[in-house]
Amino acid sequence: MKEHIKSANPYLPLWEHVPDGEPRVFEYNGEKRVYVYGSHDTERTAYCGRDQVVWSAPVDDLTDWKCHGVCYTATNGSILYAPDVVQKGDTFYLYAAENQGGRIVVASSKNPAGPFENPIPTKLGFDPGILVDDDGRVYAFWGFCSCFCAELEDDMATIKEGTLRRNPIGHIPDPWNAQNNESGINIHDAFFEASSPRKINGKYVFVYSKRYVTPVPELGVYEHCNGFLSYKWSDNPLEGYQDGGDISFNGGEILRLPDGTGQQTYRWGNNHGGLVEINGQWYIFYHRQTGTDEYSRQGMIEPVDIALAKDGRIYIGDITYIDGEPVASKPVEMTSQGVSVNGMDAYKIISAGYACHISPLHQAYIKPVYEQVDGISAPIVHIGDKTTAGFRYLQFGTIAPKSVTIAASVKKSMSVRVRIDSWRGRVVAEFDLEPEKTQYSAQLSCGIIGRRAVYFEFLGDGEAEFDWFTFD
Repeated sequence: MKEHIKSANPYLPLWEHVPDGEPRVFEYNGEKRVYVYGSHDTERTAYCGRDQVVWSAPVDDLTDWKCHGVCYTATNGSILYAPDVVQKGDTFYLYAAENQGGRIVVASSKNPAGPFENPIPTKLGFDPGILVDDDGRVYAFWGFCSCFCAELEDDMATIKEGTLRRNPIGHIPDPWNAQNNESGINIHDAFFEASSPRKINGKYVFVYSKRYVTPVPELGVYEHCNGFLSYKWSDNPLEGYQDGGDISFNGGEILRLPDGTGQQTYRWGNNHGGLVEINGQWYIFYHRQTGTDEYSRQGMIEPVDIALAKDGRIYIGDITYIDGEPVASKPVEMTSQGVSVNGMDAYKIISAGYACHISPLHQAYIKPVYEQVDGISAPIVHIGDKTTAGFRYLQFGTIAPKSVTIAASVKKSMSVRVRIDSWRGRVVAEFDLEPEKTQYSAQLSCGIIGRRAVYFEFLGDGEAEFDWFTFD
């Protein structure tokens, strides 16, 4: 019996929906693990849920995730938005966003997995992000459209007098509350939400969700868009932040068009996450959308490069170097492989739910699944004519497979072409889908070895549901 791929991208099981992931590496009982704290999309018809769970993985195996269960439930039974957790001394502090982010409390535990207890009210706000500096001083960042930061007292809850700063990096108008918007807002900086501070190479790095209000043609963005995680940096924790760039974008694979513009292949949505260094490699944690709304989001992870230039500027993302010196950066690509940087094992069963390319947009989508079953697959549904589902990347090894098998269902006959390397790449296999069948195998027409992208192109005027595939 073949094994199912697990912990690719998304890195948690496909039935789990933990967005807004703030990753932290903590050592507890002599073991170093990366812990993820996020909101929990369990309401299904609204953002987030009424409890928060903790997942962790050993730093030596980021595919081996363990759920520690519920770590915090709101004191008043309200919906909890994005949290953050930090360690100071031997205590771990959870900044919980009760009342849909309207009431921030700090609870504590001696265990990074919780439970977090004894919540204390604070005057922090929406999407709190916390930084414990090298000297033990603690800084908090928060906000929605307008950004705030301040130093905290030793109680981890009280804002230290005289340290509160408003809009240290610029901000945007609140698109849902025009009456409260200020004049003279610098929309170029476009802070939206999702504050996540870190200290990297001696620099203060502020990761946040940027809301673009002007087009970004090279990434296929022509409308207001907050699918980005971006950053600014400073030599001071509370001020002096300078332009950084974009680290990730959840719009899927960006197709490069002949005129130099880009085309998205995944339905972007809100974004939230953070940076973490694990065994010398930096990663950006972010989230994607499934279903047809933003209420069943899933955590994603990509490796990133970080470099400090001679002029003191820090570059994060996919970095361009000239003669060994960093000169520019752009968002890292959105992949299906996540931390499996050599590609997912092509000979295991791979759910269609790991697709990072579904085009055209706004037709087919990944159906959310919630049943907590090992190996559960999240299918792509409402697939129509000329829909392509792509997976970057698979690892085929040094011996080429002979065949490919897919599980798919249709009510009316359709056909499928399997392509490699690009959505218009070489066709290596073809299927004819019929209503009475749900599983198909076809011989490959050429050898495939190494790390490759794979695409499934559906053709015909029917409608298909694509469940999984594997190579043999």
